[in-house]
Amino acid sequence: MGVSPFKPSLVKAVFRDVTPMHVSRSAARAAASVTRTVLTEIIDGARRAAAAQARKKLIPGDLLSAIDRNVELEVGTAWYDHSPTFHGLTGDLYDADGVNVPSRQRSRSRKPSAVVGAHRFEAGVKKLLRSQGATAVPAMVRDLNGIASVFLTDLARDAAMVVHEGGVKRFGTVTLVMSGEPAPPPSLQDSHRALSTRRGDRRTIGMEDILAATTMQLFGGNLRQRALTEAREAEQNTSVG
Repeated sequence: MGVSPFKPSLVKAVFRDVTPMHVSRSAARAAASVTRTVLTEIIDGARRAAAAQARKKLIPGDLLSAIDRNVELEVGTAWYDHSPTFHGLTGDLYDADGVNVPSRQRSRSRKPSAVVGAHRFEAGVKKLLRSQGATAVPAMVRDLNGIASVFLTDLARDAAMVVHEGGVKRFGTVTLVMSGEPAPPPSLQDSHRALSTRRGDRRTIGMEDILAATTMQLFGGNLRQRALTEAREAEQNTSVG
C-alpha cells in the first residue's frame, strides 16, 4: 500500500482554504490516504482503457473511458467544467447575462479554490503514476491534478460539516451493483460510523471526521470500502512505526 504521495502539509493547506478548524495529524494522514486510493483507482481504470488500445501512455480519453466503465470514479466533478476533456459532457459555462464564459477566464479568480490550486498536486500525481508503472501526457496529468484537488477540497468541506453538526445528519446509503454481479451485503460498521454522533471538540477535525466525510463523497461500493480500510490501515501502521 505504501505511503501517500500527497504530503500532510498539502492536505492542511487545502483544509485552510476551506475552514479555520485545526486538522489533526491523523486526519491529515487519513485524507491523504483516501485521496491516494481514489487517484490510484482512476489511474488503474485509465491504464486498462489504454491497454485495450495497445497504448502505454495515458491520454484524457482514457480518463473518460475509466469513468464510463466505473461510475464510482466520477469524483471531483467541479473540475469537469474547467477541463477541455469534459466539455463534450458538461457543456459550456455561462455568466448571469447568458454570455458564454471562455475557458481562459474561469480560473482567474484570486479567491483560493480547488481549481486554482490544482497545480499543487502535480508532484504527488506524477509520483503516484510512477508507482503504478504508468506515464501520461501533460493534459492527463492536469486532469488528475484537478480531480485530486477538487476531491480533497470537497472532502475538507464535508469533514468540517461533520464537526459543525456533531455527526452526519443528512446521509443516505447508495449501493452500486454492476451488471451480472450480486449486490454486496451492507457494511454495518460503516453505517454505524457514519450515522453515529461524533466525539471530540468542535474546533478540531479528526480522523473519524475524515472517514465520515469519505462515506459522503464516495458511493457505497468497493472504492469507498477500500478507501476507508486503507485509511485505517495507514493510521495503524503509523502508530506501530
